Amino acid sequence: MPKIRKKNREILVSLLFFLSRKQKLALDHWLRGRKEYKEVKAADYVIVSPPKCGRTWMRMMLSRFFQIRYGLPEGELLGYDNYHKMNSAIPRIRFTHDRYIKDYTRNRDSKRDFYQKNVILLVRDPRDVAVSNYFQWINTVNPYKKALLDLPERPAEVPIFEYAMMPRFGIPRTVNFLNAWAPELEKTRSYLLIRYEDMRAEPGRILGNALAFMQIQASPEELDQVVDRTSFENMKKLEQSQTIESGSRRLMIKDQNNPDAFKVRRGKVGGYRDYFGERELEDIDRLIATLPPMYGYAPHAERTG
Repeated sequence: MPKIRKKNREILVSLLFFLSRKQKLALDHWLRGRKEYKEVKAADYVIVSPPKCGRTWMRMMLSRFFQIRYGLPEGELLGYDNYHKMNSAIPRIRFTHDRYIKDYTRNRDSKRDFYQKNVILLVRDPRDVAVSNYFQWINTVNPYKKALLDLPERPAEVPIFEYAMMPRFGIPRTVNFLNAWAPELEKTRSYLLIRYEDMRAEPGRILGNALAFMQIQASPEELDQVVDRTSFENMKKLEQSQTIESGSRRLMIKDQNNPDAFKVRRGKVGGYRDYFGERELEDIDRLIATLPPMYGYAPHAERTG
């Protein structure tokens, strides 16, 4: 079967008018999973993360590093094998939320699809993830994507704490994601655990660790250049200016007058505490208590890196 690109996939699904909406969404999941499976299988390294864990930031840091190291143009972000095609010394790197691949392979009870891969697991405190997801859901997610992800259609009617406690969308979803991956990491070819909180505290060191995991030694000067160019403040300026050097739409914002609609919104470690009361935090922390210690997200703890 030939490769189905995003636009062609959307056209294909829309033309199948005889299918129910549920069937169309299931087909879309399958097609996305098929693409993800093929690219994960061919990738040299796979970066896995729940949503809102700093994936775009890591992508921009890696992109900037390879641009500096190999003199690549700045108008395109790293995206699976595009950089590898420009220079074969650059590995194929597949970013994934591990969302659709199981709809194709049916491996729902394990991470078997990743066992032969070199995996970087990028994580963040589920409490901060839930808050970030909530504002994205309210401000930027289009109706079709809400249906595809099975999100409620009317976010204005759902308070943030109610959303945070929803099993399929809020903190429980991220907790389940991390709990599912914890026992499976040792079964991969190799793995590296990276915490968003550590990226915020020491971005140069963490980027250096990620590159070393890929058998690439970065100089202090290269890391300093990357960190300066891709700082949280500079990324926010790029998003505000709408002159994204990546040439992609990853940081293109729909409403510049709404600070909560920005992809680079706050990035604050422990910022979830600004949105919940003490009783709500007690309920939330009971969920966090089910996480294994390897992640470092103990109840009542606010990681600083």
